Amino acid sequence: MHTDQTQNIAPEALPEVITRFLNSHRAHDTATALSAFRADATVTDEGKTHGGVPAIETWMTQSASEYTYTIELIGAQKVDADRYVATHHLEGNFPGGVVDLHYRFTLSDGLIEDLRIEP
Repeated sequence: MHTDQTQNIAPEALPEVITRFLNSHRAHDTATALSAFRADATVTDEGKTHGGVPAIETWMTQSASEYTYTIELIGAQKVDADRYVATHHLEGNFPGGVVDLHYRFTLSDGLIEDLRIEP
């Protein structure tokens, strides 16, 4: 994977579909968050992959109720035309209490095809 094309961008320069997901996910608006995904999308979080919208909905519901935390978008990068990274700073009652997570998005046909959340 070539990352020499990666460029830092302003968080507000992220594609609308990513911003829609991030804002609605933060607001626990699952229906709007799910509208950002392709039907066959995958989300990988904490080493587990959730495939398809029903599994993604279950993941969102569980992750929202598991811990209480604040989340702040602290950076964004454009890897190429279809791949973006949004970096979030989280603080809360999860193990460790503080973490910066990279939300790695792959887009297809204007929707999220793949999302990988990792430190």
